Amino acid sequence: MTSGENIQTSEVRNFPLKQIYFYLTEGCNLRCRHCWLAPKYQSPGKSFPALEPDIFQQVIREAKPLGLSGVKLTGGEPLLHPRISELLDIIRSEEVGMSMETNGVLCTPELAEKMAACKDSFVSVSIDGADAETHEWVRGVKGCFEAATEAVRLFVKAGLKPQLIMSVMKHNKDQIEAVVRMAESLGAGSVKFNIVQPSSRGNTMHEAGQTLTIEELVETGNWVENSLSDTTDINLLYSHPPAFKPLGKMFGENNRAGCGICGILGIIGVLPDGAYALCGVGETVPELIFGQAGKDHLAGVWENARVIRELREGLPQRLNGICNDCMMKAICLGQCIAQNYYSSKNLWAPFWYCEDARKAGLFPETRIRP
Repeated sequence: MTSGENIQTSEVRNFPLKQIYFYLTEGCNLRCRHCWLAPKYQSPGKSFPALEPDIFQQVIREAKPLGLSGVKLTGGEPLLHPRISELLDIIRSEEVGMSMETNGVLCTPELAEKMAACKDSFVSVSIDGADAETHEWVRGVKGCFEAATEAVRLFVKAGLKPQLIMSVMKHNKDQIEAVVRMAESLGAGSVKFNIVQPSSRGNTMHEAGQTLTIEELVETGNWVENSLSDTTDINLLYSHPPAFKPLGKMFGENNRAGCGICGILGIIGVLPDGAYALCGVGETVPELIFGQAGKDHLAGVWENARVIRELREGLPQRLNGICNDCMMKAICLGQCIAQNYYSSKNLWAPFWYCEDARKAGLFPETRIRP
């Protein structure tokens, strides 16, 4: 393989690398019972590997000629990275957009201001209930509710309009509206309601009956998008697949805030050890690792990795089951290829939510091809 410098093939031009998901740390300072990656718990005085800043910057520089517009910082917990301030400086100096998903516990005024200074900055804070008891039941560590809400205040003070992310389950579903009211009072710009995925710890919750049934999931999504959203000026998003969404929820100015459409053909993940992967699932599914940053030039990985090429050639026409029959498949692209593969070891497997909905007679008939 060549160094990859100045590669400008039709493959790269047709599939620009729009965003990199950086999974900055192997550790997390919370013990979230629904996490789809299940990072190691990092208590004070203990640390786990984190991505080196020089590799971080090298990846960004190699990605810019491929079409990079922004990076997403996640984890583990991104604010656990021992040199997070330096990483934010790199993002600002490289003039790429920045989004971050954080639990907010380690946010400081200085970090909030640095994030706000980045280009096109967008920050999401996970808050899973309207009170400490509920949030901390989900997140597993005392005191994290007040820290998370304070982080939202710091982001607002720095000039951002942060998003709240609530993972919906049986334990907290009755607090959905209360979380919206809390978001309004804190000055947040949007609330996203995530469905617990059946992978890693989330799968344990599914097996224990702690997640919503497909009937409850569909009903809740309809209520959030068609009724609750009319009662607030902030944007509400529900992470069910596009087949279940009003068209107005999928396009337009709020797309970046999370419309439930995964841009899998324009994204690559970088794990804490520098491995290139199909988002974070590479941490537990080694066959979805494509190479090593600092060793393999990103242009070569982006053009030649077998799984990436298979997805380009096979989506959406090779999707199976309800995903093959869905009129939205060219937009949805199977909703979450990583989750589908995790569950089935098949890149073309249908998304579990849609399959369950069809079995229950809840998949919208208007979204099925005649």
